[in-house]
Amino acid sequence: MSKIAIVILNWNGEKLLEQFLPSVQEYSTNATIYVADNASTDKSIQFIQDNYPEIKIVQNTENGGYAKGYNDALIHIEADVYCLLNSDVEVTPNWLAPIEQIYIDNRDVAIIQPKILDYKQKNYFEYAGAAGGFIDQLGYPFCRGRIFQDLEEDLGQYNDVKEIFWATGACMFIKSEVFHKLNGFDEDYFAHQEEVDLCWRAHNKGYKILYVGTSAIYHLGGSTLSNMNPKKTFLNFRNSLFSIIKNLPKRKAFVIIFLRLLLDGVAGIRFIFQGKQKHCWAILKAHISFYKNFIKMLKKRENVTYFKKYYATKSIVWSHFVYSVRKFTILVKD
Repeated sequence: MSKIAIVILNWNGEKLLEQFLPSVQEYSTNATIYVADNASTDKSIQFIQDNYPEIKIVQNTENGGYAKGYNDALIHIEADVYCLLNSDVEVTPNWLAPIEQIYIDNRDVAIIQPKILDYKQKNYFEYAGAAGGFIDQLGYPFCRGRIFQDLEEDLGQYNDVKEIFWATGACMFIKSEVFHKLNGFDEDYFAHQEEVDLCWRAHNKGYKILYVGTSAIYHLGGSTLSNMNPKKTFLNFRNSLFSIIKNLPKRKAFVIIFLRLLLDGVAGIRFIFQGKQKHCWAILKAHISFYKNFIKMLKKRENVTYFKKYYATKSIVWSHFVYSVRKFTILVKD
């Protein structure tokens, strides 16, 4: 049996810890629970010490966001498997058992995510991960159960075990050995899509990533940045470009980047017509930041083995906005 450390990253999240820690403690008896604190200024650490003295605390010296926060904390935690769990997650009875069994039965599996359902509408999939992550040929991420803002109802259609391209950072299980071999998350991402980059690098090293639909959690979502926050738009657009330049073979990467910049421009125009000028400006700032960091990202490239096709469909943008495809089962035939 693998030793699992559940690591919850916290920054000024006293209310979330108060709301969501009870289920994690009750249903995770086989794991050790840690809170990795990103230099909080509220009373969240005092709350844990007063109410959950058995939960271990790792104190980071600064708020380095999701990526640096976990990198700083995990070097202090010994376990076979890390479960990186958001602070706004309610877990369910027996949620760990299917994950543990997969690791026992499949030595080549490095990363796993469970089914991610919406805490506010528990019969629907949640935006951040749903039933497993994929990308299209241009590097746009989407999920089984979630295409852009369209969320599917959970009718048992994804109660399976399936190989996926990326696992959500809201609840990601990863072998500690693999996490450290990959040098953890890229801290230049700060937050958002760093999990896509980590999983892409794992794929390029030949590791396997699975979705396990027999384990379920409920994610509140938007606790740090909502989907409609311009800063999240900036991070998502910029970081997606970072991942392409880092993880694809050079000739293919440059063609994809050119096409992405054009489509991002179209997205910006669409935001203007929707009256969301701040989001258009966020895309422009994302491109400027990408240009500034281009050489830096290029130097981070490793020898990309590119061992198999990385994308599930050619263009999720075309399928969704032109052909009105809103369900993964229509988009991709298993």
